[in-house]
Amino acid sequence: MHLTINGKSEDLEASTVLDVLKVKDIDPHMVAVELNTQIVERDHLATTPVKEGDKLEFLFYMGGGG
Repeated sequence: MHLTINGKSEDLEASTVLDVLKVKDIDPHMVAVELNTQIVERDHLATTPVKEGDKLEFLFYMGGGG
């Protein structure tokens, strides 16, 4: 399936947002996910389908400062 992830076109096998995170080896607790401009609640990652041509943005939580 063809998806755009953080502005980059990618082909991968996935049926849900959680599948995409697993394929990309991303911990779902360390990222916020936007699917086609809508934030996906963490509780819904496993039940939110992805379709051909969808656009995902991953926003990573970072520590630091001081």
